[in-house]
Formats: sequence, structure tokens, C-alpha cells
Amino acid sequence: MSSPPVPPVPPGLAGPRAATASLDLPEPLTYRLKKRLLGPPIVSERLSEQRLGKPTALGVLAPDCISSTAYGSEEILTVLVPVVGAAAFALLLPITFAIIGVLFFVTLSYREVVMVYTRAGGAYVVARENLGVNVAQIAAVALIIDYIVTVAVQTAAGTDAVTSAFPVLAPYNVPITIGVVLLLLFGNLRGIKEAGRTFALPTYLFVGSVGLVVVLGFVRSLLGQLHVHSIHLPGTYSLAAAHPGGGLLYGASLFVVMKSFANGGSSLTGLEAISNGVATFKAPEGRNARRVLVLMSMTLGTLVLGVSFLAWRTHAVPYVTGSPTVLSQEARYVFGGALAGKIGYYAVQAATMLILYTGANTSFNGFPNLASFVAKDAYLPRQLTRRGHRLVFSNGIVILAVVSIALLLVTRARVNALVAVYAIGVFTGFTLAGAGMVRYHLTHKEAGWPRRTAINGFAALLSAIIVGILAVTKFTEGAWTVVVLFPVLVAVLIRLHHTYTEEERELEVNVQHAAEAPVLRRHAVLVLVERLDLAAARALQYARSLSDDDPRAVHFVLDTAVARDLEEQWTRLGLANVSLEIRECPDRRLTRAAAELVAELAADGQTEVSVLLPRRVFGGPLSRVLHDRTSERISAVVSEIPNASATIIPFFVGRHERALVQAVLDPARLAGAASRAPGLEAAAGPAPRRPGDEPEVTTVALASEADVFPHGAPPGTSRIGDVRWRQRARVAGRVRYVRVQPRAGISSLEATLDDGTGQLVLVFQGRRLVPGIEPGARIVVEGMVGERSRRAAMINPAYTLLTGSGPDEQREGR
Repeated sequence: MSSPPVPPVPPGLAGPRAATASLDLPEPLTYRLKKRLLGPPIVSERLSEQRLGKPTALGVLAPDCISSTAYGSEEILTVLVPVVGAAAFALLLPITFAIIGVLFFVTLSYREVVMVYTRAGGAYVVARENLGVNVAQIAAVALIIDYIVTVAVQTAAGTDAVTSAFPVLAPYNVPITIGVVLLLLFGNLRGIKEAGRTFALPTYLFVGSVGLVVVLGFVRSLLGQLHVHSIHLPGTYSLAAAHPGGGLLYGASLFVVMKSFANGGSSLTGLEAISNGVATFKAPEGRNARRVLVLMSMTLGTLVLGVSFLAWRTHAVPYVTGSPTVLSQEARYVFGGALAGKIGYYAVQAATMLILYTGANTSFNGFPNLASFVAKDAYLPRQLTRRGHRLVFSNGIVILAVVSIALLLVTRARVNALVAVYAIGVFTGFTLAGAGMVRYHLTHKEAGWPRRTAINGFAALLSAIIVGILAVTKFTEGAWTVVVLFPVLVAVLIRLHHTYTEEERELEVNVQHAAEAPVLRRHAVLVLVERLDLAAARALQYARSLSDDDPRAVHFVLDTAVARDLEEQWTRLGLANVSLEIRECPDRRLTRAAAELVAELAADGQTEVSVLLPRRVFGGPLSRVLHDRTSERISAVVSEIPNASATIIPFFVGRHERALVQAVLDPARLAGAASRAPGLEAAAGPAPRRPGDEPEVTTVALASEADVFPHGAPPGTSRIGDVRWRQRARVAGRVRYVRVQPRAGISSLEATLDDGTGQLVLVFQGRRLVPGIEPGARIVVEGMVGERSRRAAMINPAYTLLTGSGPDEQREGR
């Protein structure tokens, strides 16, 4: 519904228009650099726009899982070849089939997870909801370790692909790998949609190129064009003394076979990424996530089986240095040495490099979401719950990058040194996810629950067995660190939760009583003065606004000459409004002297004591060395005294605050200084209102029109900056903040609407809550423009909620 036309107003009879003042608040240099590097900030309401469709989700979330094709079969061979030689290739396919069997059951288990739990968190959320929060911390630790190691393994393996094609780069594998991690950090800090577009393409390139190798290799094998190559080459894992033995395992012990199976289990890492990132899917989240999960698992199983088949057919053998890789050798054998073959070979290497590098991006999507869930439960620092500049969990992204780089430096980016601890964490997550879903099915008994219980239960049992195999067979190769870290980190998380709980309990005791406690009879305001300068003058000016009684300036004598000069300056300037009190401090313990003075004033229990501490803030990196931090120490001690509070009044040396303080201390010069100091007009406030004057309502815009309505304002609405007093208007904007304001014993909800040209106060009388009126909501309102506290306002306006941000946005009327 559009607003009726406003009749023209004769000249001279028009009411005053709402004046729009803009706040000139310069952004700090660090923010300007961030904005230039990462792009403009993304507003919170666009979170739904950052969801992923199925093709992009496969590109963003699947690389970690699918890219393990590049090294899964090779890791099996690194264990078998030194022990049984060429017979390792006979064992390769059976072990690969066993791994694909595990993949099948774990996929079935996670299909149940993503349909029930459509929020991010995966195994952690399943365990928390069904097995308890303390058990969930085991899943949290498992996934945290897995995510960190994933970044290190994927990027290190990607560098191996690079050095396979270009051996001259081998000495630079560590700096290359770290540079890739930093590039991933930058891409993810820009936001998930940008990361999706960047990282989706390598997934499809890898699937297409390796798929071509497998298909062409299978065809050439049928045609008899592929043959077995010698494994006894310099630099390989093959040993001259390693000969096949007899029996079903060709002379390999059961321990060796289990160890190779554990190594090959690294192929399944990344499978949990879909459940951990299900919240990033477009609706319906569960159904879309399940389809992508099945497609990802089928792709992984097909490629792993194909690579193992080609390794069996050609005897591509792993090298100790990791280069050339088994997949690299297969591509060279399949494509041949012709020009077209060389082009195909380098294409496979490029695709392998890209997907391994971007496979690490799975952790950059999953880890921040997981950390935010754990932090919301108060088991990790709360800073991990905050979304950053581009609507992503920036703190979690940065922490993951830093720890991963440290791990790469320690291991010198060697895949063999990292893979030992790679799969334990993720299979622990598989176990807890399956066990949690078993508990869920037994509790809810939904349709088909016996079948679902069997699927999840068997997957959990199978995963638990694999965790045991990994812990035993890889214990001496680094798995011991995970076995030790697990209980330690779980204890740390539980201890952190206990700390948060105790702090919250302490802060919530007698909250209502403290908020409604009667105001004390007296209010003493003290300003601690070291010397009389602009910083002290600003604190004195602020002190006079706190109490009807005159504040007291207090100087503790540490140097008698300085105290004498201060007294003379005080008398010379005639500062009659503020008394100066000189107090002795014979032991020069300034903090103790301040505490004793405050305790003395507050001893009667009827005096509130406010201590103002001027602090001079100096720019430059040497400020902390050149200037002390006495004000912080005094504040900490004084704030512990009952009925006392300390406030630090900062004064930024070298900025325009100097002109502001001078203007405030000398009202006669206010007008002249206002024209020179940005923002002073708003600080000074509106001019006094003379009897008979019509009110000049003021609106202050805090955003641009493009920020509020990127695609243009709704049709039929006016700009808030153009509204007129006592005329009906229809405007649209974003709710900046709301508050419940009691007036005359009646509570009213007040909301401030901003459209980029000005602000308008919306008053809903007699109501403490209005559905849909909340910070960040975009609405259209219609009503008569009036005044409230010298600001443009509408009383009980009609309003319509807007959903979406495009030109076809939906509306919900009220």
C-alpha cells in the first residue's frame, strides 16, 4: 500500500524539515587495510545468501575426501613393499576393497546424521545431544586434531605433486607449502561464497583428469598395452631382500596388513566434512547434504579403486622422498611419452596439486564452524563464536592457519611424518557419531528405527575397531602423541567450561537486587591529577557532569617541586570550580595512597566514589616503553573497593581532541571551534529552543543507502532525510537498535530506523516486545511524523517486515 500524496504547502507555512547530520568518524588504518584486502564488510542479514548449492558445496566440502585418492593407495604400498616386495600389489586390491567397505557403511551412517542434524557440528553435535556434553568433548578434540593435520597433510601432499612434475623445486617444499596455507587463509577470510567459487573448479578438474587416467588405463589394460614395471629402483621402498612368502598374506604378518590398512584408512578422511558443514547448504539442508555425501563417496570409492587397480597392473612403486608419487607414475604409464601424453601427464599433476591444496580448504570450512559450536557451549574461548568482517568465523580461520603452519615447520612438510596421526581423529568422530545416532533412534523410535539403529551401530563398531588398529599399529610412528593429547585436551576443555560456569554463576548472583538497589546518598567524584594539561582538563570537564557537587582534583606528592608548580598553575588560571587537594605520599606507593583515600570516603556505606584517571595515549610502537601504565594499576585496585569505581579517561595526543577540549572548556569559542573540528556540531547538541518555536527534529545517518538497500529502496517510500514534521510519510530502512523506555510508569518499545539518509524513532506505546522489530530487521513504516526528545519520530506506526535483499524481496505485513 502506497502512502497518499502529500498536498503542497504554501511558502512560509511549511514545518521544518528533518535536518540530517553526518558523523565524520574516521576509520583506523588497520580497518582500511582490511577493507582493501578482504573487500567491504558483509552485513549479518546476508548470512542466508552465503549458502551453497549442491555443485558448489561438492567443490568446497569434498576436496579433502576426494583428494585422498592421490595418496591413499600409495600409503598402503609404503608399508607392504618393504616387507613382501612385489607381492604387495597382490594384497593392494583386497585391502582397497576392505577400505571401500568401511566407506560404504560410514556413508550410510552419515546419511542419517545429516538428515537429523541440519546444523553444523557433525559428530560433536550428535554426541552432545545424545551422549552428553563431556563425551562430546572427545569428538571435539578428535575433530580439532583431524582438521589441523588435514591442512598440513593436504598442502604437503600438494607440494609433492608439484615436485614430482618439477624436481628442481624439491628443496623449497616447506616455503611453498606455507605459502599455500597463507593463500587459503586469505581466500577464506574473504567469505565462503568467494571461497566456493575459487575452490570448486579444482575438484572437478581432478575428478575429470584422474577419471580419464583410470578409464584410459583400464582400456589399455584390456588391450594388453600396459605392462608391469620393475620395483627395484633407486630411492624406492623396495628392498633387495624383500621377497614374497607363502600363504594367504604372502609372508606378511597380520600386524603388517593391519598397519597397511590403517595407512589406507587415510583415504576416508574428509568424509565428515559434509555433516560438519551441513549448515552452509541451501534449503532443504539435510536432503541436499545427503545427495552430495553420496555423490562424494561414490566418486572417492571409484577413484581409489581405479588408482589401486592401475598400481596393481603397472607396479607403480612409492618413493621414500614421496616424489614421484604413485599417481604420477600411473599417469605417465597410461598417457605414454608422446606430446599429447606429456600434456595429459602435466594436466593430471596440475589437477592433483590444485585439489590437494584446496582439499585443505575443507578444514577452513569445518574447523571454524565446529569451534563456534564448542565455544557456544563454553568449552572453548568465546571469541571463536564471533563472525568477522566477511561474515565468517575469522578467529577460527586464523588459529587453524597458525597451528597448521607450526606443524608443517616441525615436520618439514613430510607427508609420511604427518599421516601417522591423520586418521585417528576422524575415525573417533565416526565412532561417536554412529553411537550417538544409535542413542537417538532408541530414544525417538521414528519410522524405520531398527534398520537405522543397525546401520549406525555397525558403523560405530567398525570405526571403533579401526581406531584401535590405528592406535596400536601406528603408536611408535607418532600416534602416541594423539593418544596422549586426547585425555589432556579433553581435560583442558572441561576445565575451561568449569571456569566459564563459575564466572557466570558469580555474575548472576543477586542481579535484580543489585540493579534495583537504592542510590547512595552522596556521590564523591575524584580526579587524580599528575599535572595540569589537556588530558587532565578533559577529565575535569567530564567530572563536572557526573555530580551536582563539585568534584575534587587530587594530587599525590611524589616530588615537592612538581606539587608546588601545580598549585601555582591552579591559582594562576583561577580554576575556582574544582578544588585541588594536595596529599602526601611519603612512601611513594601511589596505588596504595589512592586506595586508602577512596576507602576512607566510602567507609560510611552511604557514599558512591568515582575516580577519574586521565590517561595520555601516545601513538607509535614505543609508547608502552616510553610511558608508564599507572592509571591501569590504580583502576584495578580502586575497583575492588565496595561502592567505588574507576574510569580511565583517554586523551589521544596529537589528534583533534585537543581542539574539542579547548572548545568545551571555553563555551565562548564553541562556535568557532565547531567549524574546525569534525563532528563537534553533533557533540554540542541542538541549539536551545525558544518559546513559540516549532521543533527542529534531527536525524543522524550511520549508514549509506547502498548498505541498507543494495538493490534500491522499496517502491512508494520516501527518504527519512526528506520527512517533514506533522506530515504523514511512508519510509523504509533498517532497525539499528531497540530499547524499552519507561515513561510515566508505562513501558514503550523504541526502535531507531535508518535508511542511509537519516534516522527515525519508532515508538510502540505500552509494549515491551513487538514481533519482528529487532536489530537488523528491514521494515517499511507509515504514520504521522512527530517529535520525541528533539528527534523525528512516529508513534505506533503501521509496519511491514521485509525479507531478502533483492528487488523481489518478500514482505510480511503487520
